[in-house]
Amino acid sequence: MKSVWFYEYPIGVIGIAEENGALSQVFLTKDTSFKDFEAVKTPLIEKASVQFAEYFNGKRGKFDVPLLLHGTAFQTKVWRALQTIPAGITRSYEDIAIQIGNPKASRAVGMANKHNPLLIIIPCHRVIGKDNKLTGYAAGIAVKKYLLELEKCYV
Repeated sequence: MKSVWFYEYPIGVIGIAEENGALSQVFLTKDTSFKDFEAVKTPLIEKASVQFAEYFNGKRGKFDVPLLLHGTAFQTKVWRALQTIPAGITRSYEDIAIQIGNPKASRAVGMANKHNPLLIIIPCHRVIGKDNKLTGYAAGIAVKKYLLELEKCYV
């Protein structure tokens, strides 16, 4: 069963989805079709919502919930690498490509970030351009900037 529940946070409404006892998606909009989901607030979704609240209050830099990743082997490798970036720190797309052993894959890393199903929990917002410029983010550059500013308390 796939479950989803929505909560209000400083960046807007966030939908937290669970599938088979693990979080599978984070939605930053209610405009997405949720025909495959049942609107149920499960204990895991509630735990994740508390961790999101802690994150937005500057009390949590890393999420501690089970994750279910739906993606290619390459995407999953990138997403795992993103989880090693500490809160308050940024890395370039090239840094991640080197970390996963494929130094010429910067653009592919960017595409994996674009398809990250667990925004914020898998912190693709911590990946910036090599020139330190903020580049693409599914929720928009303003949200990416907000999240990076929020995380400065961890450095």
